[in-house]
Amino acid sequence: MSENEFDVLIVGAGLSGIGAAYHLQTRSPGRSYAILESRDAIGGTWDLFRYPGIRSDSDMYTFGYAFRPWTGGKAFADGPSIRQYVRDTASENGIDQHIHFGHRVVAVDWQSTSARWQVTAVDGAGKEQVFRARFVFLCSGYYRYEKGYLPEFAGYDDFKGEIAHPQLWDGALDYAGKRVVIIGSGATAVTLVPAMAETASHVTMLQRSPTYIASRPSIDGLAVSMSKMLPAKLAYLIARIKNIGVSILTYQLSRRWPDFVKKGVLKAVKAELGEGFDVEKHFTPSYNPWDQRFCLAPDGDVFKTLKSGKADIVTDHIERFTPTGIQLKSGEILEADIIVPATGLEMQLAGGARISRDGVVVEPADLYTYRGMMLGDVPNLALAFGYTNASWTLKVDLTCERVCRMLNHMEKTGTDIAVPQVPDDITPEPLLDFSSGYVQRAIAHLPKQGDRAPWKTYQNYVQDMLAIRFGKLEDGYMTFSKAPGPVGQLAAREAAE
Repeated sequence: MSENEFDVLIVGAGLSGIGAAYHLQTRSPGRSYAILESRDAIGGTWDLFRYPGIRSDSDMYTFGYAFRPWTGGKAFADGPSIRQYVRDTASENGIDQHIHFGHRVVAVDWQSTSARWQVTAVDGAGKEQVFRARFVFLCSGYYRYEKGYLPEFAGYDDFKGEIAHPQLWDGALDYAGKRVVIIGSGATAVTLVPAMAETASHVTMLQRSPTYIASRPSIDGLAVSMSKMLPAKLAYLIARIKNIGVSILTYQLSRRWPDFVKKGVLKAVKAELGEGFDVEKHFTPSYNPWDQRFCLAPDGDVFKTLKSGKADIVTDHIERFTPTGIQLKSGEILEADIIVPATGLEMQLAGGARISRDGVVVEPADLYTYRGMMLGDVPNLALAFGYTNASWTLKVDLTCERVCRMLNHMEKTGTDIAVPQVPDDITPEPLLDFSSGYVQRAIAHLPKQGDRAPWKTYQNYVQDMLAIRFGKLEDGYMTFSKAPGPVGQLAAREAAE
């Protein structure tokens, strides 16, 4: 192979990409690989996001890797701890030696004759670099790194204070003693409120509509107890299994008996806040539980902050920005020194890279996902796409296992190409059954899912584990074949030897 040719190219050196590299080294040893990372550091999301209080909203016993126990103590870890966890995983396993930093992938083109992907990346100097690979694993996440979503606010440029978007947070921003208005009701806003209220003179969480917020202990009691009595890996496994079970149970209860779950959540909120809070107005969403992601408040931190008076919550619509704050549709004026629009993400597949086959561009919206990890009729390409109703890493770990099974099968059979073939009678459905704004804004541009397995994504870890880990590779849709050109003949000779 040439210097820029590999068996596998992994795009992205974040949580998913480092995990993919570990699985590849462990389950498919001997494969050459490289990681192309657009930024200059390991960590992905956890290196990019630096806003106050940044943390995981999934417990680390399921958000952490299956192969590397989380020993950080807190179940909901802060951003720097997660970043260090990913970096330590990379350095301890020599994965960091395979990373090409400052290489932003802009195009991937499948070349049928050679059964190779030609991957074009732009380096830090703006120069194009071309790589070739038998298999490409896209681990670049699902949102646009360059900027987050920002609605068009009337009078936006009139505001004389500072505006700080969480995705592009300036660490030098001084909010001590300042009046802060945080726009939004999602996980980012719920995280920012207690963190900024520690030093700000006052924080207002301005939401257009409420979100379900649930308090969870920051320390997993079972995990701590098990770690004192059992080896680290076994204790981690027990905590992981328990938390997977809890997440599945909660999701299934929410889907089957939404009113029951809704009453339970709101009852807990009332208990956290006590008398005097309008829970009906500020904490009762118009949608059912798990139509959007739950927001988690470790040890009820956001409720404690609201109850203390350091912060308040306002449910209203924005009329316009003013020089000194925000005017609401109700006529109320929120005075502010700093406005933080925690207004969400812009979803983006493959980091915005162009995908093509033999020079013909493939539109993601025309494609179907296969087992939530590949694209129909696109050869030798996998996506790391996690769960929406559970920890991201649970699904990514399973996807990595399946990719390695495929690679090993191809080596064993002397084949070069693995491609899921879409049936003619498939019925299209939206990829994500989620009402969140960031999903609805992007759904028309994302791939579709089908109406049945393996084209339908069930968002169920146990079901996926059984299918991905133990299900047949040649399942009637996934086909393996030799390349039509010289590469296929070479692979056949190698297999015979």
